[in-house]
Amino acid sequence: MYKMKLLLLSNSKIPNQPVLEHALPWIRDHFKGARTILFIPYALGDHDRYATFIISAFDKIGIKVISAHTSENPVELLDQVDGIFIGGGNTFRLLCKLRNTGLIEAISEKVKAGMPYMGSSAGTNVACPTIKTTNDMPIVFPFSFDALNLVNFQINPHYLDPDPTSNHMGETREERIMQFHEENSTPVIGIREGTALKITNGNIELLGHKTARVFQKGQPAIEVEPGIVKLDC
Repeated sequence: MYKMKLLLLSNSKIPNQPVLEHALPWIRDHFKGARTILFIPYALGDHDRYATFIISAFDKIGIKVISAHTSENPVELLDQVDGIFIGGGNTFRLLCKLRNTGLIEAISEKVKAGMPYMGSSAGTNVACPTIKTTNDMPIVFPFSFDALNLVNFQINPHYLDPDPTSNHMGETREERIMQFHEENSTPVIGIREGTALKITNGNIELLGHKTARVFQKGQPAIEVEPGIVKLDC
């Protein structure tokens, strides 16, 4: 993890703002010096439309975007870019496509060698050891839940706090993560809307103006303030 440079967003859009607008200062800093990035649109069905939004967002900070769906061999595109961004949508569909194209191994190799990586929502999920803490429905079967394994903990993007006024009888997000820890021991960080995790030189930093919720097996969940996050991994 010490060579890697990761920016892992909870979400790519907040109300009344264009895609990625809230995160542009973080993105500009993260991809400083980059001229071109590879965008992976596979989590959504309409790749052309998705790529259009991302191209527009990165154009504001002077970075060219190549979308992986425009090539029959997207692995080859990794040698033409200075960074990678995997967008959100359905995590199962994303992981399945990453496996089928060979990108899962190729991206992991590039990022572990130092290429900057950015994920949002599903793109953040696949940066983890597995996708077991995604919020998505399994609309396709990716043959394995194992993901890029760029970090040694799990993330739950779009983390939601219980609504005390709701009559909904399903599990809260916290209860679902507690169920994960009944079967797994990997720590989980729940990151709320408008926040991100920045990982450089092995340090985990929470960006944004909200706290995150950290879950470790056998321990009470805790709130962590923006800044450096410590985990027992």
